[in-house]
Amino acid sequence: MELFAVPNLPEVRPGDDVGALLRDRADLRNDDVVCVASTVVSKAEGRSVDLASFPAGPRARELADTLAEHAAGDPDPRFVQAVLEESVEVLMETPFLLTETRFGHVGVNAGIDRSNVPEGDVLLLPERPGDSAARIRESLPADRVVVTDTCGRPFRHGQRGVAIGWDGLQPSRDWRGETDRDGRELGVTVENVVDELAAAANLVAGEGDGGTPAVVVRGFEWGDHAGSDEHFREIGTDYVRQAIRGWSYA
Repeated sequence: MELFAVPNLPEVRPGDDVGALLRDRADLRNDDVVCVASTVVSKAEGRSVDLASFPAGPRARELADTLAEHAAGDPDPRFVQAVLEESVEVLMETPFLLTETRFGHVGVNAGIDRSNVPEGDVLLLPERPGDSAARIRESLPADRVVVTDTCGRPFRHGQRGVAIGWDGLQPSRDWRGETDRDGRELGVTVENVVDELAAAANLVAGEGDGGTPAVVVRGFEWGDHAGSDEHFREIGTDYVRQAIRGWSYA
């Protein structure tokens, strides 16, 4: 398997066809996996916005005051309002906002970005990243597309690439029912393939002003394994989320 960045992508503007931009700059094969950073997807979909679009309500001002007591800096209540409007649940209120987005991703500040936003104050995540991946795939000879983002992970330091949308493949490879080297049947192993592809792509894409927003994974083979549509954990089996709901910051 090999990975390479798509070169010479221009600054993406609202209305741009991301798939066409990629197709014109990479010699793609039908079995490639194209990993695209959510930043360029959001820019093409007009998700760069000014904070003036989010006048702060009472709840946002209350949360901003609480954050100011426990976090560095002075949070803008309008930014907090944007986080609330992009979320279906606030899991943690301090020392930072940990929320669930409308499409099921759990992350800090609903994944809203303040970096690399030339046409607004903030950049929101795509509204429906799975649909975004499907639209990009329509413009490509490649059969599989993953929309990626970066975020932290419990019990680990630093950020890594994750998948927030995909099309043309199932998110997870299901090993249950297969056997290990000693012939024992696997009972719980479900491998999150789209997250692994996103993390591998992020190693090639890089970060900051030297980063590239699209990476092609060539030679990845699913193999003779069942697939699973599971990706975002269901609340009933998400024991970490249940614990966080009962936790308070001290």
